[in-house]
Amino acid sequence: MANDDRPRGRSDRDGGSGQRRGDGSGERRPGDRRTSGAGGRRQGDPRGPRDERQGRGGPRRDWSRDRDTRPADDRTPEQRSEDQQRYDGPPIPEDVTGKELDRSIRQQLRSLPEKLAQRVARHLVAAGQVLDTDPETAYQHTLAARSRAARLAIIREACGEAAYLAGHYAEALTELKAARRMNGNHDYLALIADCERALGRPERALALAKDKVVEGLGPDTRTELLIVASGARLDLGEADMAAAMLEGKELRSNDRRPSGARLKYAYAVALLAAGRTTDATEWFHRTVAVDSESVTDAAERLMELEGLTLVDTRDEDEIADGADDTAEDTAGDTADDTADDTADEAGTDVDRPVD
Repeated sequence: MANDDRPRGRSDRDGGSGQRRGDGSGERRPGDRRTSGAGGRRQGDPRGPRDERQGRGGPRRDWSRDRDTRPADDRTPEQRSEDQQRYDGPPIPEDVTGKELDRSIRQQLRSLPEKLAQRVARHLVAAGQVLDTDPETAYQHTLAARSRAARLAIIREACGEAAYLAGHYAEALTELKAARRMNGNHDYLALIADCERALGRPERALALAKDKVVEGLGPDTRTELLIVASGARLDLGEADMAAAMLEGKELRSNDRRPSGARLKYAYAVALLAAGRTTDATEWFHRTVAVDSESVTDAAERLMELEGLTLVDTRDEDEIADGADDTAEDTAGDTADDTADDTADEAGTDVDRPVD
């Protein structure tokens, strides 16, 4: 028979009979309080007679003494000011109402009081408005939201993503892990793995890429996780393996989504690290061809590899003619200025032909 690990009740502790200790009969008559005669206390009560205690509810607590002995707030004024600033967050544009949020997100905020939910929503909207251009300010907005609603997964998710873009990888890791625990969503796995890379732990990133939940992820998330894993191989100095693990059917597709462009870009980077410059150049070109949203810097990398510079395509005669025209214009302007100065000194006006 399997062991019973359930918490044991009083009857189990008393031998399983269900009887109370004492008279052994297990019977209890109406009005029978089983008193011992000592101040009206029940038999076996360790607190002693009622009249030995101060008042009906026991000894009164000295609240004034508790106030004196509470741990003091040892924060400096500067620290308290920083905490308050974090709670307040950056200024929110006046035209932001919070209703701009997606309906599904607003529903998750309904567990909050109305005014609090509105404040949190406005911070989230403000964060989204500057996330791409000023991720640090976006992160501060999400911290303000987190200070008010830290128990909501959507808040921890927003805070983690903003921290990641702002380069606060330790904080991002903490927030994204918390969000994953709270809502069971594994779509953060690629960001979590990349945070591990950024913190100098590529082995952990590779372990996450082998997690059993990966098979259930969407194609874009799987691609992003694969890119992170390839980067982790590069961190370990394994460039050939980094390139090889990206060589799947997705790599040769004409996928123009951002994830497809990043996949080709990651492959080109791995080839370059492996010393295969010609192949890397080809794949940078392929990246540029599908990167319609400019999510990579493949074009700049190509310019570096191919030594491209801006070249003046005019012939020598055109360049000479342009130089002569510039010289004539400069000479004419100088003559006009000299005439003006002379006229000013003489107190007369100089008539010029109308252009």
